Amino acid sequence: MIIAKNLIKDFGRRRAVDNVSFEVKKGTVLGFLGPNGAGKTTTLRMIAGFLPPSSGSVTVKGVDVAKDPVAAQKNMGYMPETTPLYEDMSVYSFLRFVAEIRGFSGIERDKRVDHVLEQCFLQSVQHQGIDTLSKGYRQRTCLAQTLLHNPDILLLDEPTEGLDPNQKQVVRNMIQNMAEERVIMLSTHVLEEVEAICTRAIIISNGIIVADDTPVGLKKRSSRYNVVTLNADGKNIEKTLEKIDTVEKTETMDDGRILVFPKIGESIAAEVLSTAQKNKWTLKDLKVDDGRLDDVFRQITITEDINKKDVA
Repeated sequence: MIIAKNLIKDFGRRRAVDNVSFEVKKGTVLGFLGPNGAGKTTTLRMIAGFLPPSSGSVTVKGVDVAKDPVAAQKNMGYMPETTPLYEDMSVYSFLRFVAEIRGFSGIERDKRVDHVLEQCFLQSVQHQGIDTLSKGYRQRTCLAQTLLHNPDILLLDEPTEGLDPNQKQVVRNMIQNMAEERVIMLSTHVLEEVEAICTRAIIISNGIIVADDTPVGLKKRSSRYNVVTLNADGKNIEKTLEKIDTVEKTETMDDGRILVFPKIGESIAAEVLSTAQKNKWTLKDLKVDDGRLDDVFRQITITEDINKKDVA
């Protein structure tokens, strides 16, 4: 559905995107994440055809975006970070206007407008002026205009930025409901967004892709992956646990809980539990950490930033 090959974008002497390549298949919700200024929005704009690459290419459903942007854009819905809305229009009149720009008229136009109003939960504000809308409704109105032509590819730049938790959940549910038959690519620096709705994540730092995996796969790189938190009463707990072959070390927290760190890639929960039972410790709680995306994100992007400065 999307093939990006060796994308480079220079702004004067600054390289914003540096040799980025990836492919995306139907049914994927791709989180494109990185620190501010990493090149996320620039990459999204090149895919959308609003920004020409300095070199490299993007094809969307087999159409080269640079050579035939209009044909490519017929397959895409693009929601930029800064919501482009006409303040003096009502929600309904704005969506009707966009539908007409897309080439729809009469019954077909009205049917499509009614459908996206329902899809984005906008019926209650459809006759309200856009200048009176809350941030959440503005975001949903912008999302609705990307859906009028039923595109196979959605490009969403920070779709939940500035929304409260309830509004974020509404938008996330909408994205998940639309994902099965589309490619949805969303740019974000909000890690909880990726964990909540994405099936794949690409991390970009200093214009370079530094990771490409599922959210679960990325979390397995965390230093906390498979760490066991043990709350128990007994004798010589730390020393006994450190004798387990698959245990790297233990740490005792201020509240008395013990963190048991595995050697890389090892699963230690069963052995920790067995050891607790064998030594007749009073076990109050045992939890296994599945890894932390923020831990991996910081490690990858900070390392990459340092390496870039060293090269410079």
